[in-house]
Amino acid sequence: MEVLLGKTLTELQDVALSVGLQKFAGKQLAEWLYVRRVTSFDEMTNISIKGREALKANYTIGRRAPVKEAVSVDGTRKYLFQIGEQFIESVYIPEEDRATLCVSTQAGCKMGCKFCMTGTLGFHGNLSAAEILNQIFYFDDLSNLVFMGEGEPMDNLDNVLRALEIMTAPYGPAWSPKRITVSTVGIPAMKRFLDESECHVAVSMHNPFAVERAQIMPAEKLFSITEVVNLLKQYDFSHQRRVSFEYICWAGLNDTMRHAKELLRLLKGLPCRINLIRFHAGVEDIKNERRFPASDEKHMEFLRDYLTEHGLTTTIRRSRGEDILAACGMLVNSLTR
Repeated sequence: MEVLLGKTLTELQDVALSVGLQKFAGKQLAEWLYVRRVTSFDEMTNISIKGREALKANYTIGRRAPVKEAVSVDGTRKYLFQIGEQFIESVYIPEEDRATLCVSTQAGCKMGCKFCMTGTLGFHGNLSAAEILNQIFYFDDLSNLVFMGEGEPMDNLDNVLRALEIMTAPYGPAWSPKRITVSTVGIPAMKRFLDESECHVAVSMHNPFAVERAQIMPAEKLFSITEVVNLLKQYDFSHQRRVSFEYICWAGLNDTMRHAKELLRLLKGLPCRINLIRFHAGVEDIKNERRFPASDEKHMEFLRDYLTEHGLTTTIRRSRGEDILAACGMLVNSLTR
């Protein structure tokens, strides 16, 4: 049956009419789905019993609980959701004053980044807007969303934009787009995202030199980091909307003075920040660990301090959930094992 979750207000109004309800019932459906977050039609008490029965006969809400959960020693939680015959993982990151959810947008990923464990899954399909929102609506205490889970969000842009529209719409949760960050390796579709969304954007850079980046990130050959930065410079990030660059650090490969100077040159004139990330090789990926030796604390602090002193705000991101394979680049649906 057709799923209601992920439908816009206009579409829900059409649904209401299709089952013999008045058009205004579409707004009621939106409130039940997106504000009260019900999981059954029986909870929609301001809709007639006849109307609810008609909805049950023709539609399903589209809410599904995760099938498995893992808890890290640092409090991070990883959840496994079933999507048809496939599985995806989401990561809940609690802090003292906030709770962030790392959302997946595809089952697996086709970008093929050499250092990312998720890429070893291969690509198994785009998630619908309903499947994206289902991850989010399982939690009732979120303060921030980062679309940094499995998949490349810009490669599933129609469904990502639909989910973002609903999350920020007055008829929905009415979140500020400034509470949401969407990541990308940098593909041409990001221009459409920048035009149609006001959410923050995070670019997975990992190396400022095109030749070196292409060796670890095939997407560089399609849309170079220089093209990505030049595109971003056409937009205003001097106020509330932010752009950041994710930068996993590897010893001798991208943590040298040469790389620091190129970062400054490449990003000159673009209000942004760099997030340095510790490399998580993964307990089952010893070969990968040897190929990509993690930078030590000294080199990461050098990069942070040098770049910040030269006007490029840089931070070292605290690693969360590594022991349950929930940290950056580690989502491989391990909970299915």
